Amino acid sequence: MLASQRQALIRDMVRAHGSVRVTDLVRELDVSAMTIRRDLDHLAQEGTVQKVHGGATLPGRSTTDEPGFESKLVRDLAEKEAIAALAATLVRPGSAIGLSAGTTTWTLAHRLLGVDGITVVTNSVRVAEVFDGQPGERTVVLTGGVRTPSDALVGPVAVGSLRHINLDVVFLGTHGMDAHRGFTSPNLLEADMNRSLVASAQRVAVVADHSKWGLVGMGTFAALEDVDVLVTDDGLPAAALESLEAAVDEVLVATTLPLGGQVAAAPRPAV
Repeated sequence: MLASQRQALIRDMVRAHGSVRVTDLVRELDVSAMTIRRDLDHLAQEGTVQKVHGGATLPGRSTTDEPGFESKLVRDLAEKEAIAALAATLVRPGSAIGLSAGTTTWTLAHRLLGVDGITVVTNSVRVAEVFDGQPGERTVVLTGGVRTPSDALVGPVAVGSLRHINLDVVFLGTHGMDAHRGFTSPNLLEADMNRSLVASAQRVAVVADHSKWGLVGMGTFAALEDVDVLVTDDGLPAAALESLEAAVDEVLVATTLPLGGQVAAAPRPAV
């Protein structure tokens, strides 16, 4: 195989999976690690990949980049609406749920206004405000903590508030998802808080649109295998969907409609 053909394959693999490892490329392409590293050097110089320890990722994706809530709110709106509508079918009346901070969980909160009798535990002031003054029977518990740029409440006070709480299901937003690094956050304290939410739940669901694939934040809060349900959208590449379905117990794919369209709701299963 010519070097140009091999590099084209590597380029396609990075685009499909978000990241690649040298060891996997050596096995897949049946060449030496030194050859793979030369290929990655070439691709990095042309700007199509970013070399990292042990492999490569898509370029321009810092592990510590933490966009603010407002900047994230306007991204992928149709996808978030579709994901929220599908995720809401996982919640039954009377259950205790957790909602992490994030724009997708904020969108999901609006979909849960019609579910009576739920108890919502969240570390997001924005999410708590969605339920404030709305009709219906529900209890909202807001953790304390220090506010991050993405409007999450984090730190020892936030983590400590979950120590003796048991939830039926927790819904987590994520900065990024990657086949090797799992679900990540650029903020280490937020990653710590998300791990506490995971520990408090009988069932863990992540809500993430296709743009999160291949992004890697500084702190991993869950491996792919630690998550019971992933709710994503139909913009996810086929190879990425295959990787996720191989690791996550259940992957639900929402059909994205134009904003204002209606998303059909499936019957509510028991959590």
